[in-house]
Amino acid sequence: MRFEVTAVGAGGAVVRLMLDAVDEQDATAQACAHGNRVLTVTARRAWLAWRPQRRAQLPLALFCQELMALLESGLALLEAMETLAEKEARPETRRVLEQVAARLREGHPLSFALAESSTVFPPLFTATVRASESSGALPQALARYLRYQEQVDAVLRHVTSALVYPAVLGVVGVLVTVFLLVYVVPRFSQVYADTGAELPLSSRILVGWGQLLANHALACAAAGIGAVWLCWRALRRPATRRWLMRRVWSCAPLGERLRLFYLARLYRSLGMLLRGGMPVAAALALAGGVLEPGLRARLEQAAARIREGQPISRALPEQGLATPVAQRMLVVGERTGAMGELMERIAAFYEDDMARWVERFTRLFEPILMVAIGAVIGCIVVLMYMPVFDLAGSIG
Repeated sequence: MRFEVTAVGAGGAVVRLMLDAVDEQDATAQACAHGNRVLTVTARRAWLAWRPQRRAQLPLALFCQELMALLESGLALLEAMETLAEKEARPETRRVLEQVAARLREGHPLSFALAESSTVFPPLFTATVRASESSGALPQALARYLRYQEQVDAVLRHVTSALVYPAVLGVVGVLVTVFLLVYVVPRFSQVYADTGAELPLSSRILVGWGQLLANHALACAAAGIGAVWLCWRALRRPATRRWLMRRVWSCAPLGERLRLFYLARLYRSLGMLLRGGMPVAAALALAGGVLEPGLRARLEQAAARIREGQPISRALPEQGLATPVAQRMLVVGERTGAMGELMERIAAFYEDDMARWVERFTRLFEPILMVAIGAVIGCIVVLMYMPVFDLAGSIG
């Protein structure tokens, strides 16, 4: 990303620099490294407002695996980070890793260096590293976060794979319908025009739509592409996503499943943080980042009750953040002291429930979608052949 930096140079003159940096802090550090005193840092907008900005993309799972392997092989943390920076081929990512290594050379802990690059390293990962710094068990913390990320990704992959076939089926149905309207219907209409037969009202409407699409194919294609582009732009806006989420939450069956999905992520995050040695209050504050705003507000209220001395097994259910089964498991965790393990079991219970529901939903939704697509295509075919049936009946 390009930044315009206004600074006072070594000679006292005001200079303006154009720098490629990850964020404003990185641009400031680059300018100061050349002996400048930074006054302002401004992100330069792209000439196309819709064009996405290039950001450092770091595959966090691969980063954890490589860093863990280097540490377990005997390298010091600074040497391991410098090794990862040297092998990185992408300039944006290499700059982030070099920035982390520079903070380590200055004597800062790894969690501090990661927090400065919060756009690349999520707060949950930074918190996991911070919790391990007191015990010195950084490789174990990385392995714990890696297992957490793999389990979360497995749930997302299951949901995504279940939706792929209905999506492909819907796209194929739309393409077949467009082909019939644009190519087949106009040719049937020409045949009917040559015979001079009078068409039924429904067939005339179908023929009219087919001729409209055929005569203005380029304009209709441009309108369709424009509509898709506008929808894509709208979905990228936070306000649109919030509106859609409110509609989904208002639908009772979907809202309940979405709540269980977020609760699974919450308990998975809490279990990982608690097993890493983080206090309950700090873990609740950090794990709230995986929730949507409504549930996050409830978690904050539950955290306030816990700080006042209320047990977790009562505070979370009162805010609708635990099912009866989860509440009983929380009680067991409080008695045994294995709260982290119990929370991970609760997350696994929720994830299994979500997987079963998604499987049942797709098994029911796929045939319904096929029937709907078949009904639309069949209706078009029947309306095209209806004049032929009427003509055959009159001849008979």
